[in-house]
Amino acid sequence: MLWKLESDEGFFRIYDSKKMVAGYFDPDYGEIFPKENAEEIITSMLKNHDKILGGVMMVPLVKFGLFDTDLDTDISTVEQNVTRVNEHLQKWNIFLSETNRQKHSIRISHTDQDMLTITFEVRFSKPTPLEKKHLLEELFTTLDLLQKLGLL
Repeated sequence: MLWKLESDEGFFRIYDSKKMVAGYFDPDYGEIFPKENAEEIITSMLKNHDKILGGVMMVPLVKFGLFDTDLDTDISTVEQNVTRVNEHLQKWNIFLSETNRQKHSIRISHTDQDMLTITFEVRFSKPTPLEKKHLLEELFTTLDLLQKLGLL
């Protein structure tokens, strides 16, 4: 799978090989002071390719196929969707456990009320320049694993 990063106001959109948004990466810029100048400080850090130690990744957790305003279905379809969602959540449990990511956050997607997203920390193997190519090298393993497990 070929991944691509695009910078967008301090965070990065992660695109898959079909040019679809697969998730987001929000770098940990460290303590920014003074807070009022955060935007220009982050812009400067990006421009200078300052080194960071990681950040957080947000990706889709699961789409239910149930919470649609036009939903008109039957019990068997609801049961199939609940079973599919449960199986998908089990894969996520394995990923979180095997990658030691007990600390995570789950929210309703801001673009789809029928989907949950998961946000988790990504720590880099070394201080990494804020530059797409280098960031992607550090994010690749996680993205590849998510894709192999059928989570992306």
